Amino acid sequence: MVIIFGMVIVVMVTTSLTVATSGLRKADNDQDWNGALSAAYAGIQDYQARLANDTGYTQYGNPDAQYTTKNASAGTVRLPTEANPAFGTGVSGTWATVPSSGDSAKYRYEVDNHRYLVDGTIKIRATGKVGNSVRSVTASVRQQGFIDFLYFSDYEIQDPQLSGKSATTCARYAYAGRPATGCNEIAFGSGDVIAGPAHSNDTMRICQATFSTSVTTSWKPASGKTYAAVDSNNNSCTGQQFPTGTTQPGFESSIDMPATNAQQKRETRTDLRTDVPRPGCLYTGPTDVQFTVVDGVGKMIVKSPYTRQTRWAGDDASAIASTQSTDQPCGEPGTGTGKLGSANGATVPVPDNNLIYVQNVPSAKTDQNYTSTSALPATCNQGNGVGYPLAGETAPTFASSSAPCAYGSRNGDAFVKGKLQGKLTIASENYLYATGNITYNDASSDVLGLTATNAVWVWNPVGTSTTSYDCGSYWYPRTCTSTTNGALLGDTNREIDAAVISVAHTFGVQNYDKGGLRGTLTVKGAIAQKFRGIVSSGDNGYIKKYQYDSRLKYLSPPKFLNPVTTTYGITTVGEVAAAYRADGGNR
Repeated sequence: MVIIFGMVIVVMVTTSLTVATSGLRKADNDQDWNGALSAAYAGIQDYQARLANDTGYTQYGNPDAQYTTKNASAGTVRLPTEANPAFGTGVSGTWATVPSSGDSAKYRYEVDNHRYLVDGTIKIRATGKVGNSVRSVTASVRQQGFIDFLYFSDYEIQDPQLSGKSATTCARYAYAGRPATGCNEIAFGSGDVIAGPAHSNDTMRICQATFSTSVTTSWKPASGKTYAAVDSNNNSCTGQQFPTGTTQPGFESSIDMPATNAQQKRETRTDLRTDVPRPGCLYTGPTDVQFTVVDGVGKMIVKSPYTRQTRWAGDDASAIASTQSTDQPCGEPGTGTGKLGSANGATVPVPDNNLIYVQNVPSAKTDQNYTSTSALPATCNQGNGVGYPLAGETAPTFASSSAPCAYGSRNGDAFVKGKLQGKLTIASENYLYATGNITYNDASSDVLGLTATNAVWVWNPVGTSTTSYDCGSYWYPRTCTSTTNGALLGDTNREIDAAVISVAHTFGVQNYDKGGLRGTLTVKGAIAQKFRGIVSSGDNGYIKKYQYDSRLKYLSPPKFLNPVTTTYGITTVGEVAAAYRADGGNR
């Protein structure tokens, strides 16, 4: 009995030791497993930090990495001069060490940048390793910019070109010394619903408006509200509504706008094969673009009578002609049937995943798109070659003499409407007019960017009509006349599906104070502007209905504008199968 009892005790002790040892091993394995995932995320954060310090880091990666070659990026990445151990690959390749991990946690990452020049997106596959545990995650990293907001403004005042106010006095932030009155500040008021992220570099005036998601400003007072509870006349008001759990806008540093969109013209050059492997289309002078879909293919009808060459090669005039494509993918210049200068224009495929730039008519004789002022005088409102102004239209005027006139014959103006199938950005050196509805054929895949250095206008032509009537008496018969401004468009309502930006001026309705009520202006996308635009006044103009296109959080229009300084944010992230074994070899 003693011997048997002793054996039972030994078995029990041995079993408990075995269970305890296996429990410790499982705990260690769990810790390594979780640590490997954390190390992979540390790799993503390291790459983000490098981008923040050097925006040119988008060109770096290991061209031999499996994820890079698989995604056709081997030709667009190279190893940096200063070695980065995270770019290691294979059994003999290096790993970067997670700081403060005692050299126990490591990571490496692979870069896919083949879409960076199109929509600013970079994909990263990062792999973390702790002990024998290896885990991988992929993340999409994109420049954070204007399309992250449904509404963005630099200044919360009317454009001085329209108001006639002094730009020197008024073009400054309210918290930086702008006068409280006299600069045509615009307030969010009753009925305004901003159904998407909003930001202003300026102090916002908010009355009764509702913000359904995040709202930020760059005013950070020592204490009190980060917005002004006053209307456009500086009268105090109440009724502001902010996202659940907040009582006012949050603070966000200023996001600087570029002075012009001139850098987008570079995307039509043919001599920059590395940076611009697929040149877009360059049009000169007033250019009308109408989108359509023919037999399931996205097309556009383009009228651009003063275009001589649709692509260019910098200042090398001889190279411009020699690099013209024989199939004229942007439309053939000239006035013959089916050409850009003909009455019906040229019908060409939408340059998918690309850009159109409309420039002013050059004044330099060496430019391939030059037209002399004798052949094309600089006129305003007398017919710009593509149908504007309309017959009987009273062209809009501006308070400031510095504003380019409407419908200038040598203006780089784009006139856009129609149903788009494809991914495209249209940029204009001067004005851009939405002359009709601009919608998507497929709202899940099509995307459009509209950028202008000067204003982006919702076209609203008006005409002056004179009515005669008898205003005398029986003894003194007399005829009087009355003059009214009436809308020339028979339709009402307008929809614009696009990310819109005016870098130097405003987004607004042309003749917002004339022509009567025009219905609802629906914008599905994003709006960014230097100065805040106006869409209605009294019983004229449109009611606003702005909706954020949430796809813009991860999908950018091709070659769209970004802030002067930018950060990179993660748009999507998720775990995938481990890319490497614990010894560093590919799985």
